[in-house]
Amino acid sequence: MNQLSPSTAPAHVAIIMDGNGRWANARGLPRAMGHRKGVEAVREAVRTAAECGVRYLTLFAFSSENWSRPESEISDLMGLLKTFIRRDLAVLHRENVRIRVIGDKANLSSDILPLLLEAEDTTRANTGITLVIAFNYGSRDEIARAVRRLAAEVAAGRLDPAEIGPERIGASLDTSGIPDPDLIIRTSGEERLSNFLLWQAAYAELMFIPEFWPDFSRDTFVAALSRYAMRERRFGGLQAAKTLAVGS
Repeated sequence: MNQLSPSTAPAHVAIIMDGNGRWANARGLPRAMGHRKGVEAVREAVRTAAECGVRYLTLFAFSSENWSRPESEISDLMGLLKTFIRRDLAVLHRENVRIRVIGDKANLSSDILPLLLEAEDTTRANTGITLVIAFNYGSRDEIARAVRRLAAEVAAGRLDPAEIGPERIGASLDTSGIPDPDLIIRTSGEERLSNFLLWQAAYAELMFIPEFWPDFSRDTFVAALSRYAMRERRFGGLQAAKTLAVGS
């Protein structure tokens, strides 16, 4: 299966890429090798998503809580991010991929922030799939930053508190202009969101798969999309009439 029909392909898939370290440990390799193999899975996921008609792909690249990891591992992860952008940006741009970065950009190091901004600026006019990179991202922090911005607007007299509703809050989040995810996938068998897109996940389909992220292949992704296509999304409403007709 190369592509899902527009009626069944999710517009937005978000992935918690989990299990790089455990993949490496299971093979007696350094954790860094798991992260390097995980970058290859990122490339495959972007290609597959574009082929299958997905319009937005969000990848949880680095959590705001990940700074507590050993310094050597953080250094390796930052090195991989820089290598990915330097090597892959031209390819992604040529393939009409647009890059968005969400997360707290304040206080990022001078060798990381310019690369992220360059990736966004270079691909801003592209019209193909949008690759959303969640870097230094935590959903509670994102919501808190949005609330502070809204509070500042109220304090300045530019915003009536009565105007603050779900739409206004959503427009103040890092994901403003990006549709909520239809499907959230987490690899490695863990079954939690880990502070990822908590507001945006309100009606997302959740899928937890056992494969570690480095083993996330094209076949794995297509199988997940096929399973998604079989789910019935009601957004709090009733089942479709054709389902009710058979007696459910």
